[in-house]
Amino acid sequence: MPEENRRNLPEVVISPMIPEDYDEVRDLWLTIRGFGIRALDDSREDIERFIRRNPTTSVVARADGRIVGSILCGSDGRQGTLYHVCVAKEYRRRRIGTQMVGFCMHQLRIMGINKVSLIAFAKNDIGNAFWNKIGWIRKTDVNYYVFDLNEKNITKFVGEEDENS
Repeated sequence: MPEENRRNLPEVVISPMIPEDYDEVRDLWLTIRGFGIRALDDSREDIERFIRRNPTTSVVARADGRIVGSILCGSDGRQGTLYHVCVAKEYRRRRIGTQMVGFCMHQLRIMGINKVSLIAFAKNDIGNAFWNKIGWIRKTDVNYYVFDLNEKNITKFVGEEDENS
């Protein structure tokens, strides 16, 4: 982006996510086409529990008086994991995602964490391009497995219901 256009951009403030951010963060998630939201894991109660367990690592980006980006970030004490990384479409390509990732990684380093992972859906071209651009390495030598302990915890993908209407 040319320098003269950058001067007109609103200031972006990166800060730790707090439970009171939930409604606005969820509203943001619902604008991200292809974003997977799980029925239970992404409920207010579960996100608040996640933030209590990881009080310094999850992050929001604010601009123009609203949340325009967020990352859920946690650690099991050995490895950090990023979840639900997103930036509102109209705020992309302004380094907001890179700043948020940097914030999370800095917090993980303070905790003594040496490795960070994430999952990006294969069909998420925008997300995968972002991770490649900022130097993350796609692993091809592992298989990823899940086992759902609660059948009510279904994943709904934002925007996919529009295709079938």
